[in-house]
Amino acid sequence: METTISAPLSFTEGAVKELKRLMNESEFDTTQHLRVGVKGGGCSGMSYVLGFDQKETDDEQYEIDGIPVVMKQAHAIYLLGINIHFEDGLNARGFTFNNPNASSTCGCGTSFAV
Repeated sequence: METTISAPLSFTEGAVKELKRLMNESEFDTTQHLRVGVKGGGCSGMSYVLGFDQKETDDEQYEIDGIPVVMKQAHAIYLLGINIHFEDGLNARGFTFNNPNASSTCGCGTSFAV
């Protein structure tokens, strides 16, 4: 019996649209997956990782809204329930992270503390 692992994160409609636009560009390497993770650093202690990368042997793999996503299992504790959005306005453009696990975030929204 196959078990289904539900994805620990989600994307807004704007994020899905932008990610699929990036994936449809002619120079996109179709062997890559979207990597979501965390790393030490940033003004609040940890910062987000979001970019296309090759799958590694110790990655968890998900498909979210047709987007292949990889993440290190150890990062799930920091990212469980996170919602990733894409802002495309005059004042802000880029991906933003709504993380229910963050006890505080920095002003730019790219780093957090737990």
